[in-house]
Amino acid sequence: MTETAESRIKVSRDNGVTTVTLNQPERRNSLSMAMLETLSEVLASLATDADTRVVVLAGEGRVFCAGHDLKEIREQFDRHEFQLALFERCSAVMQQIVHLPKPVIARVAGVATAAGCQLVASCDLAVAADTARFATPGVNIGLFCSTPMVALSRNVSRKHAMEMLLTGEMISASRAEEIGLVNRVVDEQVLDDTVYRLARTIADKSSHTLRIGKEAFYRQLDMPLAEAYDYTAKVMADNLQADDAQEGICAFLDKRTPEWKDR
Repeated sequence: MTETAESRIKVSRDNGVTTVTLNQPERRNSLSMAMLETLSEVLASLATDADTRVVVLAGEGRVFCAGHDLKEIREQFDRHEFQLALFERCSAVMQQIVHLPKPVIARVAGVATAAGCQLVASCDLAVAADTARFATPGVNIGLFCSTPMVALSRNVSRKHAMEMLLTGEMISASRAEEIGLVNRVVDEQVLDDTVYRLARTIADKSSHTLRIGKEAFYRQLDMPLAEAYDYTAKVMADNLQADDAQEGICAFLDKRTPEWKDR
């Protein structure tokens, strides 16, 4: 069968929640150049899709994502320009997730390793089945997980990140929750119920407010304390001029449900 963008990634929509599923279980949903290009195109389209309020990122089969396609990398051993382009493309996709003006929830069933673990860490939220496992095992094959390290080290403490990176050992879902890599761990049988209940809760909010909040969250992280407060004070003052902020405050005081205009 000829590989197409549609065969690499499935997209489904339900009441404001769009699910993006890596759909190559036979390749362990690896992040080949083709997969990364398709994922980038999908994310770009969702950024401006008014019907998408929350994105759920999933993987088909028993592996969420095994990272880069090592067979593809081996075929390109003598092409440094391809290798650089691959890691730059992957880095750009991870930043697309961070900068997407919609919350992104990773639905993790199975294994997430190397760049697959990076994918989980790049999402705003992550819910994992209790059978899920995580690792940054590049050190085991002589290729340190340097780009996955960027997302990992921004989600867990330095020592926890370094332990994963230096040992390459697999950690359980419960350990991933302990160190802050995922938000929740649930029985696999209720994974979808938990993910989509969370997604619908968020989707019920003003999409305009969510966009403002997500952007501000990531921007203030790297600022000095005083600069972060100056920046977020302005964000809140500007946010207060929005229709939805004024509607939400009035609805709260009037003890009624707000009617969002998403502006």
